[in-house]
Amino acid sequence: MGYIGSHGIAALHRYKYSGVDHSYVAKYVLQPFWRRCVNFFPLWMPPNMITLTGFMFLLTSALLGYIYSPRLDSPPPRWVHFAHGLLLFLYQTFDAVDGKQARRTNSSSPLGELFDHGCDALACAVCVLYLLCLLLTMAGKCIFFDICLSSFQFESLAFASTALCGQYTFWFWVISAVPFYGATWEHYFTNTLILPPINGPTEGLMLIYVAHFFTAIVGAEWWIHRFGDSLPLMTWVPIISGIPTYKAVLYLMTAFAVIPTVAFNVFNVYKIVQARKGSMLLALAMLYPFVVLLGGVLVWDYLSLSDIMRNYPHLVVAGTGLAFGFLVGRMILAHLCDEPKGLKTNMCMSLLYLPFAIANVLTAKLNDGVPVVDEVWVLVGYCAFTAALYLHFATSVIHEITAALGIYCFRITRKEA
Repeated sequence: MGYIGSHGIAALHRYKYSGVDHSYVAKYVLQPFWRRCVNFFPLWMPPNMITLTGFMFLLTSALLGYIYSPRLDSPPPRWVHFAHGLLLFLYQTFDAVDGKQARRTNSSSPLGELFDHGCDALACAVCVLYLLCLLLTMAGKCIFFDICLSSFQFESLAFASTALCGQYTFWFWVISAVPFYGATWEHYFTNTLILPPINGPTEGLMLIYVAHFFTAIVGAEWWIHRFGDSLPLMTWVPIISGIPTYKAVLYLMTAFAVIPTVAFNVFNVYKIVQARKGSMLLALAMLYPFVVLLGGVLVWDYLSLSDIMRNYPHLVVAGTGLAFGFLVGRMILAHLCDEPKGLKTNMCMSLLYLPFAIANVLTAKLNDGVPVVDEVWVLVGYCAFTAALYLHFATSVIHEITAALGIYCFRITRKEA
């Protein structure tokens, strides 16, 4: 199945990337550092190889976490937190340097943008599991500990075996995925990737790896204390001062990061649609697959007799993260190929597995709690399906773009005509 038609190929030749980063931290602190770092990479090294190397740092961190907490029920050593922070810092650096290397070697292309943001979409999940590994590392020692997060399928989360902790894992992934999807959706309509003064790729990642370094020093016990005890200056804040610090983090991130960011995305798209005399309903239709994906997973968990989010959080986040990566990649491709605005029907391919999973748990309700297929295998199948879908999309699109533009994915030299 081809993803790019003749109109898309012509658009790829015309495409020029446009992005604006309003972050003061990036402008005055990180950008000078990144400009120095790019000089350490040889001129023959392709930008996509830098991107992939950065993503490998996250996979290494995820594997490290999984080794020390395969069932998310035991805290890793403090040095693992330090390793998580260091590897995440290296990922951020490589992710920023790849574009500079592309301009330095005159090898910028639409493929580079798709490759970069595709890895970022998967990294979104990995970073969420990172954060919850941090917040929940001592949960196994608590009677009530009930939280998890979204550093995707690869990061370890240690938490107590009480109810609802898996649900928090998924919600931490949601609060990282929603702004990412919103920014991609906005970029599709505005043709410019706009990063606000405080944004995820800069301040968000800094917050996470600094928190890892902090935890490596003070210990994870800090996160399970009441928010008012962990930060005495915040005892005056109502409601959240009396809840665990990890839960306060979730609420504060939602209120002061996710909601304002999404509102910013919707407002910018609305202005563009109104200026072009388009349909806002058509624009909102592109959010449909993502909303159905989230809703389908939540329904599956609600009906599940195995409590999948609590007992198998890695599999749930891995499968959903890969489906999310497909949705984001497909939207980016639509932008690169200047496709008509509106829902892309093949985005719904990422949803095809969920009806089977939900039907399987419904049969268990009618069959004395015995499903047709064991839910563990259904979850494994979910991960296999979304991984196959994502890999097919990625390899197909890379082949089609390189053939259309006469370039290589991992070599700077252009193809011979």
